[in-house]
Amino acid sequence: MIQIAIISDIHANLPALQAVLNDIDQRNISQTYCLGDLVDFAPWGNEVISLLQSRQIPTLLGNHDERVAFDQPIIPLPHHDAVETTYREIAIQYSKQTITEVNKRWLAERLYNLLLTYQTGTRFANILLVHGSPRSNHEYIYEAHPNNDIVAMLGHQLVDAVIMGHTHCSYIKQAGKLTIANVGSVGRSKEADRKATYAIVHISETGVSVEIVKVAYDVAAVANAIYNSELPNFYGDFLLQ
Repeated sequence: MIQIAIISDIHANLPALQAVLNDIDQRNISQTYCLGDLVDFAPWGNEVISLLQSRQIPTLLGNHDERVAFDQPIIPLPHHDAVETTYREIAIQYSKQTITEVNKRWLAERLYNLLLTYQTGTRFANILLVHGSPRSNHEYIYEAHPNNDIVAMLGHQLVDAVIMGHTHCSYIKQAGKLTIANVGSVGRSKEADRKATYAIVHISETGVSVEIVKVAYDVAAVANAIYNSELPNFYGDFLLQ
């Protein structure tokens, strides 16, 4: 059996990333992939990038990474109220000002999506990694999203699993033989427990399966670091809710 770890949506939360990578190491998983969104929210954007670089973890371009790398305008989101819209702009501007030019160039060179093909025995398994959805980095694919639409996004691509992030909410579901999974968020989980969340993909001759893993870390320490930074306290409060 082949096992690969998939992480996503770290959002500059270095302690959460360190906890997840330690968990992956303890499981002796040698391959890790990242679905993007390394920056914004917590104060360790450059440190997160450096850690992923040092580990040589293949990384996709998340929508937050894209905005910082290419200095794109900040467009309000319809699901944010006026208060969160204001704080979001401050946090993104913080990243634009503090992420180094070298790291911005590195972000700009990340892959948009990645198709992995593994052989186990006589069987080949194809796994598509995306940040938001197969058609857009900005599209939110929640668990209730119609399966037939996800299948249609794949077009003629023959894949056994499509693995996503972006929503910060993990899930696994099936559309016939297709496994659809969201790995959740390492650094800014929207799930009730707020734990750092990632996924392990198991590949064998019998097929592909996905396991969601949750890792505890010092959430209070991260919240305090946000309170002691130029970032809005809103994001520290979010972690402690």
